Amino acid sequence: QVQLVESGGGLVQPGGSLRLSCAASGSILSIYDVGWYRQAPGKQRELVAGITSGRSTNYADSAKGRFTISRDNAKNTVYLQMNSLKPEDTAVYSCNAVRSTIGRKFNYWGQGTQVTVSS
Repeated sequence: QVQLVESGGGLVQPGGSLRLSCAASGSILSIYDVGWYRQAPGKQRELVAGITSGRSTNYADSAKGRFTISRDNAKNTVYLQMNSLKPEDTAVYSCNAVRSTIGRKFNYWGQGTQVTVSS
């Protein structure tokens, strides 16, 4: 069982930056592929950025050039550095850890952290 706890959200002005953290307990996060998702009111949840256990990364078009996903295996944590934030980035951001083995699939979610971009 993996417990994921997000932190780092808050209120920021347009153009500002935030760094979100997804800290894991109960298991070694480094063996999981981890994604940061967001859901704005009235919209579907969308993948913002992902990082594999091998550190390959992928980004939504809206995040490319502004967001950076990284992982610190020593701290059992995955980060999302968000720069040049826009009002449309306002959403609840959640991290998701997945891993597949023969015959089993593991899928865990954190509780989410609110990011509000507003002047």
